[in-house]
Amino acid sequence: MPPSDNGQSTSAVREGMQLDVDKLLAYLRAHMPSSAPLVEPVVVKQFEHGQSNPTYFLQDAAGNRYVLRKKPPGALLSATAHAVEREFRILNALGRHSNVPVPAVYALCEDKEVLGTPFYVMQFLEGRIFTDNLLRSVQGDRKAYYYSIIDTIAKLHKAPYKEIGLSSYGKPGNFYPRQLARLTQVSASQAAVTDSAGVPVGALYNLPASSAWFTANLPADEVSLCHGDFKLDNVVFHNHDPRVIGVLDWELSTVGHPLSDLANLLLPWYTPPGNFGADLSLMNEKRPLPVPEAEDMLKVYCEKVGRPYPIPGWNFCVAFAFFRLAVITQGVAARMKRKQASSAKAAAAASLFQPCAKRVAQIAATGSLFELITPPPEQQQGPAGAPVPKL
Repeated sequence: MPPSDNGQSTSAVREGMQLDVDKLLAYLRAHMPSSAPLVEPVVVKQFEHGQSNPTYFLQDAAGNRYVLRKKPPGALLSATAHAVEREFRILNALGRHSNVPVPAVYALCEDKEVLGTPFYVMQFLEGRIFTDNLLRSVQGDRKAYYYSIIDTIAKLHKAPYKEIGLSSYGKPGNFYPRQLARLTQVSASQAAVTDSAGVPVGALYNLPASSAWFTANLPADEVSLCHGDFKLDNVVFHNHDPRVIGVLDWELSTVGHPLSDLANLLLPWYTPPGNFGADLSLMNEKRPLPVPEAEDMLKVYCEKVGRPYPIPGWNFCVAFAFFRLAVITQGVAARMKRKQASSAKAAAAASLFQPCAKRVAQIAATGSLFELITPPPEQQQGPAGAPVPKL
């Protein structure tokens, strides 16, 4: 039977995303290991929860269930985007040589003649995926769910990436400076995109001042494996227990800075209501929360990875997470200008890029993660050569 609606609901394969099932089965007959039997016929459906890489649910005649992830069809804007080959590589390494909970992977196909783009097949995890940060559907101790996530992210950051075959998985060191340079360049390109009336997307709010603040407040360099998009809805929990059984969506994984993952996970705790909406913001929720506070999770994380608390430069890490999200959502706005995206979800995402940029400006101007005073652009940018405040 198809997966129950625990964040893993499926539907018929969407238009333009169909697979050549005959070619797929011929490939799988030759390449699936004996530990992953496949009894034909096989039913193919598509997961409804949004992924940038098309993701399919396979169920064979014996009830065996698998997941197939592939690059999207057609020409891709970036040669490095939608890197399912990298996903397979890190899942294979972590699954074989670490205690990080991930689904098992069974076959990688890089031959475009089979399904048009590369794909891989992995284990289907029977469990629960949540999108509500307050876990309102959970009965019992909700805090235990988040502490299991913290335990999982600590295991990832402690994994010896060189020893498990991932020494060449990314450039070690200078993660934040490299990311800032790249994202600033991407943002400039996106800002210049215009619609049919010539109206541009526009630059991120106070980008020069924010960039200067980032440069002046870089945290100490660290190196670990990073998921790249670690958040609640990329985690699968056991069907009954508050225990993580798998982490999904490794498309953005790399060798990076561990605090970037942690800040991304905890971003809702530093997100105000208003433009972000109630679902994304926990700042103004009534206390005490039914889930842990960010500070409680930071303390537990520090204990598990053996680092001191409080974390120096944490404001930078949170501000960078907002900056990264600003650039991502600005990209959605650019695609809307080009009429490459038009859904309600796309419009909602596109509306976030300036609020995210303003959160960066707030943190830079106040030195606080909780003061919501946004200085006018002319005040924050200041005269040329003006000193940039440090935390």
